[in-house]
Amino acid sequence: MGKVRTIFLGGLAVVAVVAGTVAVRTATFAPTDNVDGSDVRLAAVPAYDLEAAVKHLGEAAQIRTISHQDPAENDIAEWDRLHGWLAATYPATHRAMQRTILPNRTLIYHWPGSDASLAPIIVMAHQDVVPVTEGTEKDWKYPPFAGTIAEKAVWGRGTVDDKGSLIGLFEAIEALAAQGFRPRRGIYLVSGHDEEAGGSGAVAAAARLKAEGVRALYTLDEGSVVLRDTPVIDGPAILIGVAEKGYATLRVTANAPGGHSSMPPAETGVTTLARAVLDITENPFPIEMRGPGAAMVEALAAHKGGVTKLAVANQWLLGTLLKKQLSASPSSAAAFHTTIAPTMLEGSPKENVLPQSATALINYRIAPWNRSADVMARAKAAVGDAPVELSWVKPPNEPSRVSSSSSPGWKYVVAAARADAPDAVVAPYLVVAATDSRSMEPISQDVYRFMPMHFTLKETAMIHGTNEHMTIDSFRRMIDFYARLIATSAG
Repeated sequence: MGKVRTIFLGGLAVVAVVAGTVAVRTATFAPTDNVDGSDVRLAAVPAYDLEAAVKHLGEAAQIRTISHQDPAENDIAEWDRLHGWLAATYPATHRAMQRTILPNRTLIYHWPGSDASLAPIIVMAHQDVVPVTEGTEKDWKYPPFAGTIAEKAVWGRGTVDDKGSLIGLFEAIEALAAQGFRPRRGIYLVSGHDEEAGGSGAVAAAARLKAEGVRALYTLDEGSVVLRDTPVIDGPAILIGVAEKGYATLRVTANAPGGHSSMPPAETGVTTLARAVLDITENPFPIEMRGPGAAMVEALAAHKGGVTKLAVANQWLLGTLLKKQLSASPSSAAAFHTTIAPTMLEGSPKENVLPQSATALINYRIAPWNRSADVMARAKAAVGDAPVELSWVKPPNEPSRVSSSSSPGWKYVVAAARADAPDAVVAPYLVVAATDSRSMEPISQDVYRFMPMHFTLKETAMIHGTNEHMTIDSFRRMIDFYARLIATSAG
């Protein structure tokens, strides 16, 4: 009886220790290295004509700077048309800033600062847009390249991605220049010509600036938004991209004798390929609570409180359950591991011919803690001694580095964003797509990816989709944000 009592009391003691540890960790839990920018004194937004700005966005949407998969299909005259339109529409900007047009049509604007000892800032927005899928034009409420102003919005391809940012930047800089603003810190505006088709323009611009000895305090580009219905908190959050995933496409090739389909061998090149693809995809990278994704969850959980905060604060106990919850949907899981997505297959050129070579392309978005070498090693281990060849379609883009969430650049961006959304939670964010800003890493202390548009999760589906449009309210917020940010950090 005494032994049972001892075991029982020992069990109670263990429970008490666990409960006490959970309580203390929950009570003291707070996100690390995520400052709020409250010590930044913001500059005022200069006066500007919102109605004229909206009209300008509509006009820019009519210029068809469409990046096709095959660059030979691009109408280069449209880029030249955009450049002429910018010069005519924003005269004060073009008087204040030095413009360089690279041979590929990428733009670099420079507004020299009065204090050469201060590191400059770089703001970015690309010129090109994706095509409208053939046959879907009739599904648009307004023609996709008409720049229609209706229903308190500007409608058209690129109004959100990314001419909204481009025109918002020009409107902000024009207003600052017109009122006599003189920056102490230099300002660069970089606008790539082909972000939607690989970003070679941003690479060229970064090389040009590096050769000139530029080392920026921060770079700001597209990449995230103010999300009104953020998961975990079901409310608004300012999600600032501090990193983006890498990009790589693996080619899997199965060579075979070929022949007539009426006399197939026990295993054809297609079946060999199919087994290899399944072996690779059925060996996914694990979900890991680390990096910007974890930092985002911590910030949101600290705000949410309750059971959510308890779970995140006590991953030593509830980590498995938390990871299961995060992996419940592809959109949330993507921030916590390297993703594997087979996208293209190619075999025989004719239905009754066995292919001599069957290939599959598998697209990877690489988490910040992995590298392309990890991807290749995992794929090779998955296929084992199967008779397939693995190779990269082109050299992979490695994941970006993770920028600071406590540096001066971060504080400037956060302060300018919070001025417009004071009740929103601020959280670091991992951008799962690719942006031009990755090219600026060698010449910038920090790189951030954020546009101050207010979206719901449902509304984000229109980006690259049908009925893309920028609300006038979001566009006003965007101009105000850029003006505050530039005047505060460069003033």
